[in-house]
Amino acid sequence: MKAELISIGTELLLGDIVNTNAQFLAKELATLGVDVYHQCVIGDNEDRILQGFKEAFDRCDIIITTGGLGPTQDDLTKELAAKYFNKEMYLHEESLEWIGRYLNIKDEEVLEANKNQAYIPEGAIVLHNDNGTAPGVIIEEDNKILIILPGPPKEMKAMFSSHVVKYLEKLTGKVIKSRTLRIFGIGESIMAKRINDIIQNSTNPTVAPYAKDYEVTLRVTAKEDCEEKCEALIGPKCEEIKSILGEYIYGEGEESLDLVVAKLICEKKLTIATAESCTGGLIASSLVSYPGISEVFMEGAVTYSNEAKVRRLGVKEETLNKYGAVSEETAKEMAEGIAREANTDIGIATTGIAGPGGGTEEKPVGLVYVGVFIKGKTIVEKLNLSGNREAVRRKATMNALNILRKELIRNY
Repeated sequence: MKAELISIGTELLLGDIVNTNAQFLAKELATLGVDVYHQCVIGDNEDRILQGFKEAFDRCDIIITTGGLGPTQDDLTKELAAKYFNKEMYLHEESLEWIGRYLNIKDEEVLEANKNQAYIPEGAIVLHNDNGTAPGVIIEEDNKILIILPGPPKEMKAMFSSHVVKYLEKLTGKVIKSRTLRIFGIGESIMAKRINDIIQNSTNPTVAPYAKDYEVTLRVTAKEDCEEKCEALIGPKCEEIKSILGEYIYGEGEESLDLVVAKLICEKKLTIATAESCTGGLIASSLVSYPGISEVFMEGAVTYSNEAKVRRLGVKEETLNKYGAVSEETAKEMAEGIAREANTDIGIATTGIAGPGGGTEEKPVGLVYVGVFIKGKTIVEKLNLSGNREAVRRKATMNALNILRKELIRNY
């Protein structure tokens, strides 16, 4: 089964918006066993969109479009789909009712342009949009399938996952299930080398690595007659991978590193405080995203200046004078100081050079020290990070949380 992706919108052609929809859909379709050999971006132009439909259907069985479902005059995708297949448009009452409810919740008026979004090509399957006013549609005609999805990624991804996946599974006659392993602390190339035999030799389930936001994920996907058979294939393969990668795997599915760490702290009933210099409060902000963290997170201090490190954390002036603010010794005293001052079981601290200036040959940009104090024991790790200022800060935050995670798993 072959599919082609058509992303519609002049803003994409002009580079005003990054086309993340195509990336998402290509990966999802590969997981479903649907081949994608072509992608294209077309501006909001009637003739070019119709020509795009014709050329794509000459090559494939399925077209998936994103964009062009909004309330403005240049949002033409459904209308042009109806024209291409010679179908009339009709008012879909359920979609109109939903649009009214959705805009009422947002305290917005239902305009005539919004009502136009409820018009659907006759005979089309309507895809409900839980996150917006534009319903999606599926048109089946002459052994060709046109799947029309909204442009905003939040709406598109939810609609694809909720409706399109099930539709495509019925076409293939198979159930397809995936489990994602989330990995931190090891690069994609090194990780892939360690499990190269698994990646290369696994056919059902398949194992595919993806780099994402300073971490790596592995998607294990099985195709079978039912969910139970899929799980029977996925489970052992995940265990095999875990036996090789061990503690580099911090979670599964949509679990993020910060929430995994926060959950661990809460489960172990250990109190924590943070003292941050180069990360500027990112660690504290990450932890407080977890519901219930207030029971164990006592306080966070952003001690950027040397004076603040001395006054707030009790870092010794002689330590700063001898070793500098960015040093193993200072990170150690910061972690111990915040735990002492906040009377917590855990103190976590960061000090480093995020750039773009401030680096030296001895202490370059990207040098970061992370200090973690837990119940009388202090560990300090030195990091040499790359990237711009924001990247260094984000990487330092994730590394700090990961250091704490590993310590909690090993010893507590």
